Amino acid sequence: MATEAERLLPAARQAGSTYRIAVVCLGNICRSPIAEVVLTRKIARAGLAGEVSVASAGTGDWHVGQPMDRRAAVVLTARGYDPSLHRAAQFGPDRVADCDLVLAMDQQNLSDITDLSHGVDEQRARVRLFRDFDPLADDTDRDVPDPYYGADDGFDSVVAMVERTADALVRALGSMTTATGEART
Repeated sequence: MATEAERLLPAARQAGSTYRIAVVCLGNICRSPIAEVVLTRKIARAGLAGEVSVASAGTGDWHVGQPMDRRAAVVLTARGYDPSLHRAAQFGPDRVADCDLVLAMDQQNLSDITDLSHGVDEQRARVRLFRDFDPLADDTDRDVPDPYYGADDGFDSVVAMVERTADALVRALGSMTTATGEART
């Protein structure tokens, strides 16, 4: 019997191709790059690196080309992740159609991404909130809080939330890959 997380995963757009995930926040310097770095490592450790790819972007353009926020990088580094390769990118209308799953970090990002899909139901069906996969989230609290304007401990909280959610998402991705009969690498 499929878990809730497994039921939330849209099928791949093309059978046999890499399952493409985009994680999206506002500026692509805090939440979404944290999620990209964490998910990428957890996917690799689960043996799914050849089958699932993760990218991140922001709905705004003011940080394009910049590294992630120093505070986010410090927290990730302290937990053994490598944040050094990240450079902020903008999530444009063409990106929705190119992804199998788009994960918005909060309700406003979800609304912005949904607007980019230009009413194409097939594209909107691929957009979810990141915390839809969080086993501790409830219906009243599905946003990943933006730590940018808060204290440094907000970044620790976000990384812990992302790690927990990424674990559940990777389990669902592994089950989906096994269920579709794709070869696992």
